[in-house]
Amino acid sequence: MKKPSFTTLMLIAGLLFLYLPMAILMFYSFNSSRLVTVWAGFSGRWYIELFRDRQILGAVWTSLRIAFFSATMAVCLGTMAAFVMTRFTRFRGKTALSSMVTAPLVMPEVITGLSLLLLFVHMAQMIGWPTDRGMVTIWIAHTTFCSAYVAVVVASRLREVDLSIEEAALDLGSPPLKTFFQITLPMIAPALAAGWLLAFTLSLDDLVIASFVSGPGASTLPMVVFSSVRMGVSPKINALATLIILTVSLATFLAWYFMRRSENKRRMAMAQQDAH
Repeated sequence: MKKPSFTTLMLIAGLLFLYLPMAILMFYSFNSSRLVTVWAGFSGRWYIELFRDRQILGAVWTSLRIAFFSATMAVCLGTMAAFVMTRFTRFRGKTALSSMVTAPLVMPEVITGLSLLLLFVHMAQMIGWPTDRGMVTIWIAHTTFCSAYVAVVVASRLREVDLSIEEAALDLGSPPLKTFFQITLPMIAPALAAGWLLAFTLSLDDLVIASFVSGPGASTLPMVVFSSVRMGVSPKINALATLIILTVSLATFLAWYFMRRSENKRRMAMAQQDAH
């Protein structure tokens, strides 16, 4: 019997290190005990308790809405910033623009959250808006730092796009705006989707920045979970985490399935054309 190689062993160890805690968490979500570290029998009571908890369900709905709108706006702003950085090679202030766009990637979240808090406070004193902090301020804050991630992803894709295709469309009389929407945008669509998913995940997972810019009327899911953990971990958190893991796994599986299905259809179509 052939012994596994060192690379295989390291791969198995890495996968266990990543996914074994998740498996333990999912197992203990069916624990009947109130203590998350003591197994007292199999039960699904905490899933029932979870769906009865209006605070957690409200926080989930708030986080999903903020993440959706933040990711959508971040894709718009990040795409414009990436287009300027890659297509306009020479203009005054390009280095400063590139530095400011990528600064949130390395800036500590505490500094970003505190800066945005001071900004909102001074804006409220000067122009009277925002009157209080809530979903809108969290949305603006999340859009601010998510746009940097989208800009980096989209810019890397724009640098790989063949400019001759865009130049051919312009030479044939297509306006620049029409060229962007009909030629450039379809070619960078995978990068836009990847940037949107990345921004959605970052917004849904953020705790530090949301803690600075949120108000009493808006609490995201990470804030509710963190506040409940400080008073003792509830088994409902295990049930919630299990549902999130299953949802993400199902979405990933469906995306893989449909991509493979479309790839098989494309290969069959190409084989039929070659046969004819």
